[in-house]
Amino acid sequence: MSIDLIYVIAGAAMLLAAVLPALLERYAVSAAMVLLLLGMGIGLLPLPEGMRLDPLEIRPQIERVAEFTVLVALMGVGLALDRPLDLRRRASWRTWSPTWRLLGIAMPLTIGGVAVLGWGLGLAPAAALLLGAVLAPTDPVLASDVQVAGPAVDLDAAGGSSDDRADDTEGAEDVEDAEDADGSGLGEPVDEKDDVRFALTSEAGLNDGLAFPFVAAALLVAGAGSVSSWAVSSGLHWLAWDLVGKVVVGVVVGVVVGRGLARVAFRSKRPSLRLAEQGEPLLALAALVMTYGASQLLGGYGFLSVFACGMTLRAAERNHDYHRSMHEVVQRLERLLTLVILLLLGMAMTKGVLGELDWRGVLIALALVLVVRPLSGWFSLRVAARRADLPGGLGRKETLAAAFFGVRGIGSLYYLAYAAGEHEFDDERWLWSTVAFTILLSVMVHGTFATPVMRYLEGRRERAAGVGTT
Repeated sequence: MSIDLIYVIAGAAMLLAAVLPALLERYAVSAAMVLLLLGMGIGLLPLPEGMRLDPLEIRPQIERVAEFTVLVALMGVGLALDRPLDLRRRASWRTWSPTWRLLGIAMPLTIGGVAVLGWGLGLAPAAALLLGAVLAPTDPVLASDVQVAGPAVDLDAAGGSSDDRADDTEGAEDVEDAEDADGSGLGEPVDEKDDVRFALTSEAGLNDGLAFPFVAAALLVAGAGSVSSWAVSSGLHWLAWDLVGKVVVGVVVGVVVGRGLARVAFRSKRPSLRLAEQGEPLLALAALVMTYGASQLLGGYGFLSVFACGMTLRAAERNHDYHRSMHEVVQRLERLLTLVILLLLGMAMTKGVLGELDWRGVLIALALVLVVRPLSGWFSLRVAARRADLPGGLGRKETLAAAFFGVRGIGSLYYLAYAAGEHEFDDERWLWSTVAFTILLSVMVHGTFATPVMRYLEGRRERAAGVGTT
């Protein structure tokens, strides 16, 4: 394949990526499916001289590209979420109920389920735990078909009366829940009406960072030689620092940087620094890079920091149109990066990355996508379930959708590349084959069902709203 042909193919692929979202809106086909299949087709052609797609040879490049793509997606997710989170109000926390359940219950269950299955199929404990941690987080990059569309801005929104109502009723739980139904008591309206999309989006924004402690645990187990040795030598340190300390540092850094940048962009005394008035959207990318670097320097989880920074920026002057501008530039960059990764991943699949795939890898992928994630998600969302008529409450059909659509993608590639750079695993080629096949399966299965299922749920919600107003 000549370099000139590569330019032609790359240009055609970029054009395709631009038109696919609108073109496929009515069909049960996602843009990720088309791009991945296109990459597999390109991979059947001879590669240009010097181009390598072996993940063991280009692991550092995979790690950095996947890392930056996930960071861009996390900033976009943080800016897109309309539902506020006031850490001082219990009512606000309750509207995020599906998120906490998917993170605190479904994610550990998924990690444990995949790890136990891998160990039972002959993987070493460290490799089995790593596979569970790598495949557990849902993806903010490839899940656009089931996520919120972007920040909703209402320039005419009124902001004062809800606080007065909240002050009159604070303290009674049944009244507090009634306030949740229309956003009263949160200081501003809850704009996000689709709880399934909100749950999947907020989960993807947070669990990419929360997978880090379990990847770290797998690396520590690999270094110690066994789970018991790791538990004795560094289990408490892992619990206090990797599982708790780094999470706290990451969130705090993101909030602090986000507040500082928001104060400058929206309320600086110097007009030249009020970027919101200028409409300069590159603040989002500056915030992303600055936040990630600061968090990593302080030992926190940078993924969490970037998401927290995005949410904090979104919370400032919530009805300012500047949020749309920032989200749009981030979304365009994310689309370009996703195009490159999907094409290369598809090419790698027909160039040997699936060469070590065996029945064990196929079984694990099928079990994760069709059994482990749906069951753990369903269990987490149905235990002491929140009333479906309140923000953060899901009906049975909505629960099924939120449990099923746990899309796997770019984050899994990053975590595996990162872990392989920290420790040499005997099963590394098999791990790459299994993770690549799982992503392929997830893209195809979830991409096929996303459009019809989400359309059905939206129609169901509209019909229910119509009945409620008559």
